[in-house]
Amino acid sequence: MFKVYHNPRCKKSRAGLQYLKDKGIEPEVTEYLKYNLTVDELKDILVKLNKKPEDILRKQEAVYKSEFKGKKFSDDEWVQILTEHPKLMQRPIVVKDYKAVIGDPPEKIDTLIK
Repeated sequence: MFKVYHNPRCKKSRAGLQYLKDKGIEPEVTEYLKYNLTVDELKDILVKLNKKPEDILRKQEAVYKSEFKGKKFSDDEWVQILTEHPKLMQRPIVVKDYKAVIGDPPEKIDTLIK
């Protein structure tokens, strides 16, 4: 089962979701801006991505620039920040079983398709 953490207002996120659908895959879709991820859920996603929280930040977002740019935070603090400001997460995040990828560009999703 594929799961996509999706922002329907984001062109890249829509492209990733469409990429899956074009391959005949109907994923479970979580609109993560409406559904607040818990700290544990985000940590689980990061493990599957094999990334640190800072690796998935969207540093061009206004909230990043105004509140977080240039500041040092621990991984746990970044996880908390990302759960409070989910707009800062890169998207889409596509999860299958024990692995995940950021589907930008959409072809990265192929690593999850066997």
